[in-house]
Amino acid sequence: MIKNIVFDFGDIFINLDKQGTYKELAKLGVTEISEKMISVYHQYEKGLISTDEFVGFYHKEFNIDKDDLIRSWNAILLDFPKERLAFLKELAASEKYRLFLLSNTNELHISWIQEDWGMELYNEFKNCFEQFYLSHEINFRKPDSEIYQFVLDQNKLVAEETLFVDDLKENTDSAKEVGLQVWNLIPGEEDVTELFTKKEF
Repeated sequence: MIKNIVFDFGDIFINLDKQGTYKELAKLGVTEISEKMISVYHQYEKGLISTDEFVGFYHKEFNIDKDDLIRSWNAILLDFPKERLAFLKELAASEKYRLFLLSNTNELHISWIQEDWGMELYNEFKNCFEQFYLSHEINFRKPDSEIYQFVLDQNKLVAEETLFVDDLKENTDSAKEVGLQVWNLIPGEEDVTELFTKKEF
């Protein structure tokens, strides 16, 4: 029996253009993603380096203007359909499940979201969750198994009673290995608002 639901953020609630940043970086002359770039990105997403260090890396490595880099970096972020917020608020109000957010999100992205949405909407969304876990604040990132164990341990959750909803199969696969129930939601084909028609509880 499912008692807890852990939601991802991107392409679950906020829509993403997963190629958006790559396209914008290509316009700035960065056409190949190196292992070093991925390593720096993962460090940033885990909060192990600061925004200044992250932006500085690209500025030094590619001579990219810092404002251009930030704009390109946030090109992945799109709209937040209001029906998803309505669904979430109704789910939270029902108090049938303990709700959590678990997202690989960095400081630049969350700052953009707060500014784009406005803090009133952002807090309205955030307050639907018992805990709001962002990778750069907890120093873990998906699909590493430690991040799921962290959420389970911090909140005394039973893995088998916990559903994890994410759009990336590598993330739901690793969560399944820890014992969580999972829904690998396919963006464009499925929507989080269909949770109770797609999954049996």
